[in-house]
Amino acid sequence: MKAFLKRYKVFLLLIIVNIIVGFALPEIGLKSLNLTKKNFIEMISVIPPIFILLGLLDVWVDRATMMKYTGKNSGLKGVLIAFLLGSAAAGPLYAAFPIAGIMLKKGSSLFNVFVFIGAWSTTKIPMLTFEAASLGIHFMITRLILSIIGILIIAGITEKLLNQEQQKKIYEINQ
Repeated sequence: MKAFLKRYKVFLLLIIVNIIVGFALPEIGLKSLNLTKKNFIEMISVIPPIFILLGLLDVWVDRATMMKYTGKNSGLKGVLIAFLLGSAAAGPLYAAFPIAGIMLKKGSSLFNVFVFIGAWSTTKIPMLTFEAASLGIHFMITRLILSIIGILIIAGITEKLLNQEQQKKIYEINQ
């Protein structure tokens, strides 16, 4: 029971805060409840396909292949693969994290996983086409170039800021 409370303490705290707000300010509480319901329905529609893809990725791609193409010694090839995987993905950002976990389990480097998450969040191909149509090709290209530079810088800094013990713990969590 203690482990459950420790693991879900933030979630449980938010439920308590929502209940208090619901009683104190019923209008806001109802909006909060409706928003929670909407988000839950969205998650239920997104999570099952992601888990199916995760299962397929886990079974079909062996560790040696993943390490070869996105591991520590994969170089530019690994960065490009991680970037393209993130850019071609569909769905909200929270769907990227289980995939990132599988990548780590299969031996991808932290840098490439950070690139994958950054690409998922900022360079999705459908978003780029919408940007080009709405804001112009020059804007889209400028933002894409700056996003790529930013993703690489942030991934590099994040990896460097994590010491060996922290990196080891991230890999252990995903085993």
